[in-house]
Amino acid sequence: MSESTADQRALLPTASAAQTLAALGGLLRPHRLLALSAVAVLVVGTGVGLLTAPLLGRIVDLVVERRGPDALVVPMVLLLVVAVARGTATAIGSALVARLGETVLASLRERFVARALRLPLERVEQAGSGDLTSRVTGDVTIIGKAVRQALPEFAGALLTIILTLAGLAVLDWRFLCAVLLAVPVHILTVRWYIPRATRIYSAHRVATGALQHQLLDSIGGVRTVRAFRLGERHGKLLEQRSQGAVDLALRGIRLVSGFFSRLNAAEFIGLAAVLGTGFFLVDRGAVNIGTATAAALYFHGLFNPINAALFLIDDAQSAGASLARLVGVSELPVETEPASDAPTPVDGSVKVSALSHAYVDGHPVLSDVDLEVRCGERVALVGASGAGKTTLAKLVAGIHLPASGSVCLGGVDARELGRAGVRRAVTLISQEVHVFAGPLAEDLRLARPGATDEELRSALETVGALEWVETLPDGLGTVVGEGGHRLTVTQTQHLALARLVLADPPIAILDEATADAGSAGARVLETAALRALQGRTGLLVAHRLPQAATADRVVVLDRGRVVETGTHEELVAAGGRYAELWAAWSAGRNDT
Repeated sequence: MSESTADQRALLPTASAAQTLAALGGLLRPHRLLALSAVAVLVVGTGVGLLTAPLLGRIVDLVVERRGPDALVVPMVLLLVVAVARGTATAIGSALVARLGETVLASLRERFVARALRLPLERVEQAGSGDLTSRVTGDVTIIGKAVRQALPEFAGALLTIILTLAGLAVLDWRFLCAVLLAVPVHILTVRWYIPRATRIYSAHRVATGALQHQLLDSIGGVRTVRAFRLGERHGKLLEQRSQGAVDLALRGIRLVSGFFSRLNAAEFIGLAAVLGTGFFLVDRGAVNIGTATAAALYFHGLFNPINAALFLIDDAQSAGASLARLVGVSELPVETEPASDAPTPVDGSVKVSALSHAYVDGHPVLSDVDLEVRCGERVALVGASGAGKTTLAKLVAGIHLPASGSVCLGGVDARELGRAGVRRAVTLISQEVHVFAGPLAEDLRLARPGATDEELRSALETVGALEWVETLPDGLGTVVGEGGHRLTVTQTQHLALARLVLADPPIAILDEATADAGSAGARVLETAALRALQGRTGLLVAHRLPQAATADRVVVLDRGRVVETGTHEELVAAGGRYAELWAAWSAGRNDT
């Protein structure tokens, strides 16, 4: 990812370490009993497992003393009991830890999704859709993997280390001192590794988000890319961002290799110290061979837990970076609901005054736009690509906040209504309509959750969609969306218009809602749109001029300014910008 591209996107926030820990504590608090139960079972299992080394040491003493096979029966039976008890307790404890982790992860995911769905669309657009999707997909996957695999293993490893060190102290404090000689190497290794890993994994998550954003842009706009012969440029951007993600991944692999080479050095130092101490103590009669054997086995048994615990720091760093990204979004302030005494629009009128907006400073998209739309009036916004039609529509819909000027809905300033109030007054339908997986009826009820089947059929009939819906395998119960019945572009837009009827807002904005349907489908949808707009104010961002011709009034924008306004007939007769567009469209139609 090029730095210039990254700087242009205001990425969604990432929580600090303190914020992440505080959020994690809040998620764990309701499940304290489960957490304590999991720890208690793991402690019991680990403690029972530590009896293995002393029992093996006892067997060594019995062999040295030549006590005979009969003396070995009891220690062998005890070893079997220990193995079974440890395995059972470890399995139960790991299951409890996994359950705790999955419960907390589910709570975090619900908080994240709930907050993400309430983010202002302007904020999401500033960050880029890839940033949000990478968090809800890649970051959740990484945390889920850590919860299911790393967390139970880490909990068991940490308890094993603590209790084993206590066991060495019980055998002889000098064995514990010998083992601690390896600790400085472990500490230096972790201090060397963590800062580097944190930077690399955080950067890799950002690079992955940038790559996903570029993929969504290139694939979602593939027709535009082809039309303007931008394939090579987009290919290079994908290659650059893919290479950036790969380079960071390779740096992480090299870092892990250096990490384990240092751990191997610590194992050598610790084991040499324990064996040397055992030889010294046995030679002086301070301990017997069995005790020295148990100490060596204890330390050898620490190899895997220590390596696992330290290696899981790798997973913890990756999961921690992902967790911070999720918490960063879930901790964003929510939109405040309008107060009970807040003003409400008195009708469906729209008044735009001296409206200006720019996505990048110094490059205005709209400049001093004035526009009044009467309640119930249908106004078409027309202009060349880049004229500012969609930006004006988004400002009226409250998706963006204007740089200057004002938008009044039903006589109330949009700033007084707040984003939530604007959403209740205005519904925007674009050409990018999503069909949610599930029964078609539930897809429609997103607009009005309590709608009856009769109300759904009425809305479908209003926009002319009931006929084809009734031909589906299960009618309203037909499963659509991902993995279900595939709908055509025209049918998808039909559903969007039916949702509009069900939501019943006073103001509706159709942003090129018929652009992808083809000529025949567009004519069907234009008729459906007119029926859906009956009784409400309509703003039409017109992709097809015939749709503009049916509007009560046409507003022509050019370079961010209103240059003409009037009925279709008036503007054609005036011979201005709209007349030029109409003549060009008519000529193109005659050529075909």
